[in-house]
Amino acid sequence: MAFNFDESIDRRHSDSYKWQKYGGRDIIPLWVADTDFRSPPCIIEALHARVDHGVFGYGAPPAELAALFVERMFKRYQWRVKPEWLVFLPGLVSGLNLAVRTATQADRGVVIPAPIYPPFRSAARGAGRGLRLAPMVLAQDRWCVDLAAIEPEMDGSEQLLMLCNPHNPGGTVYRREELERHLAFARRHDLLVCSDEIHCDLLLEPGVAHIPFGSLGEDAEQSSITLMSPSKSFNIAGLGASLAIIPNARLRMKFIAQRSGIVPNVDVLAYVAATAAWRDGQPWLEEQLDYLRGNRDWLAARINTLPGLSMATPQATYLAWIDAGGLGVDNPQRFFEQAGVGLSPGADFGDARFVRLNFGCPRALLAQAVERMEQAVQDLG
Repeated sequence: MAFNFDESIDRRHSDSYKWQKYGGRDIIPLWVADTDFRSPPCIIEALHARVDHGVFGYGAPPAELAALFVERMFKRYQWRVKPEWLVFLPGLVSGLNLAVRTATQADRGVVIPAPIYPPFRSAARGAGRGLRLAPMVLAQDRWCVDLAAIEPEMDGSEQLLMLCNPHNPGGTVYRREELERHLAFARRHDLLVCSDEIHCDLLLEPGVAHIPFGSLGEDAEQSSITLMSPSKSFNIAGLGASLAIIPNARLRMKFIAQRSGIVPNVDVLAYVAATAAWRDGQPWLEEQLDYLRGNRDWLAARINTLPGLSMATPQATYLAWIDAGGLGVDNPQRFFEQAGVGLSPGADFGDARFVRLNFGCPRALLAQAVERMEQAVQDLG
């Protein structure tokens, strides 16, 4: 390998949100979704060059960045995105919140899969919107949303369907026919669609392809907001570089108006990092995917041998959604935390029986964490 993903980088005394949570305690943090890998050299070099320039005034999105993204969308997905459709954001969560406020009125509702990444629900609740939760069900080792289950509850107050593809948690990559069912559901109920696709580069299952929701056709384009970012793919989440793709001009203007005076512009260093990532980062990304695929397969084999635990193999992301309901403990997250492993509580996503484990780390650290989990489960017996 040209890049060393086994390198152990001490983040305990850095500004790492992930590692500071358990500062001074012998707990391995495998919770929040950033990786413990050094970012690609091309990004680090580009940041050094920009810092050496020495002037950090207000910055505008580089034309090269927009051009790189447009080219990327066509080469990877055959989607002809236009530069004027792009709205750059300092983070994807702000995009979720803006999408809710743009697409819905104060007394209307949002349809959201459950379990789901917590900011989906908080974006709706923070805006005072009602929630319709569409259940995720496990079928053939894939977590998929069951829209048919919620359809009888629809009362016409809903205005937005939110989608997470690849899904977090669970790692499902939606097939074309599944996305088309989402589009048909949205059309039946006169819904706009917001699709969070931040993990679209992190495909681990051979033969699986990501399909942007907006690329389904003109109908999907004109009724959707698609959110993307290089932050998870290249481990630059702390720099805050994201964007919304909004082909519908009227919807785009409403989105921009909602951010005015509230959501700041993107940091100049974030622009530099994103440009370097999409211009030169693909070789690093491909090697990271190979490494993550190995971590995933190793982890699934170990977890699925433990009594009381089960894990569907994620098709994408570096996040494992582990069913701990068979352990018979009241709080699985606290149970494993007491054993020295810090995981995300399933309750935050909508199902307290589960925990989410971030396997985006050197395999030696992952092995140490799993050994602690195995010992905790054995001690229960």
